[in-house]
Amino acid sequence: MQNRSGPANLSLSVVWAAAFARAAASLCILAALIVLTGAVDALAQGSRDARAFAATLGDKDRKEFEDWFTARTFYNAELDAYWGKVEAKRASRRKKKAQEEALVEADYVDSFPPEYKGPALGKRLADAWAKFQEDEEPRDKPPPDEIPGLDVYLLEAKRQYGFEPERIAEREFKRRYAAEALRLGLTREQVVRVYALETGGLGTADMQAGIHPIRKTGKPISSALGYAQLLNANSIGELVKHGGDIVERLKAIARQPGLSSERQERIAEKVTALGKMLARVRKVPNQWASHVAFARTPAGQGVHAINIDGDIGPWLQVIKLKGIKDIATRAGRGDINPTELELMNLAGPGTGLEMMTSVGRGMPTPNFFERRGYYRNSVVRGRTSAQLLDALEERMNQNEKNSGAVEFYAVFDEVIAAQGSRQARQ
Repeated sequence: MQNRSGPANLSLSVVWAAAFARAAASLCILAALIVLTGAVDALAQGSRDARAFAATLGDKDRKEFEDWFTARTFYNAELDAYWGKVEAKRASRRKKKAQEEALVEADYVDSFPPEYKGPALGKRLADAWAKFQEDEEPRDKPPPDEIPGLDVYLLEAKRQYGFEPERIAEREFKRRYAAEALRLGLTREQVVRVYALETGGLGTADMQAGIHPIRKTGKPISSALGYAQLLNANSIGELVKHGGDIVERLKAIARQPGLSSERQERIAEKVTALGKMLARVRKVPNQWASHVAFARTPAGQGVHAINIDGDIGPWLQVIKLKGIKDIATRAGRGDINPTELELMNLAGPGTGLEMMTSVGRGMPTPNFFERRGYYRNSVVRGRTSAQLLDALEERMNQNEKNSGAVEFYAVFDEVIAAQGSRQARQ
């Protein structure tokens, strides 16, 4: 007679001893208790499917599965406890920063997430377990949320606001981007090296994170678009802050002498659409969480398409970078270099500055990124802040040799030369 006992039938004393010993070895006693709670809950929730699946297996396969399932359950609970501790430390730092108290090493988690070191599950069993779970899922279970692609942003822009972004040649987009950057005081190196890191030095004006800019293959991994890879919520926030100025600049272009009637009509359409967008986004509370929530709606998704418009996109993205540089200047970092600018762009301005402090530089990166973002971004994982800066520098050095970055440098040189010629004639 085969033994059908699965992981859900482990005695509580065994579960307690195993969970507590494992957690206590790497975390504090309080975290160990959290691990225990999580492990027991996970066993209870997953035991029915696991026990049913184990009952379909022979002795050897069943033992392999049960050993793996138990180990993964404890590991997942330990991982939850680690990230719970990270978030608790982060919340404590927010309070200290709000009260202008100095941060010290004890305000951070000084380790990286635990790694799974338990038994593996062979591919054959793993595939069978995945298929079993899929078959057991309720038929009316909603599909997992998918990150919208560029087609969704374009569709909602037209549907919600009657807006169709004007697509222009890539080199001309770069030229307008460079001219705007220089006008606002950003340097050639700051802009191109951020572009090289964010897009691999190959990015196009309509590049979305996860999609190869040349082959157009892949799947979106975030809403990030364009040369500076603005998130959908970034587009909303920048439109709230600068939308009025963008509208006025469009109107000024329309008043230029010699402009064709077709161009005037196209700009008028943009002004009308932006007016509708502004009226909508100004109804949303002007805070990041509200912008993130609005970005998930069709009306919020429609705003994101302004990034790829030939007139609006370069202005919007450069304004975002200029805003980051201004924050650094106000914090006494007026000499911020391209790598530090990119760190602030990647992690968020305030977080990036914190990572560059004397205490923050030595801390593991999980302290500064949300759990999902930490695992999604390979350059972030397993590094301290100082090591991340080094890695960003190295990637910039490599990627600025790629064709898009080389062209961008050349475009900057052309714009700078043209500006010099105009000044010499004046």
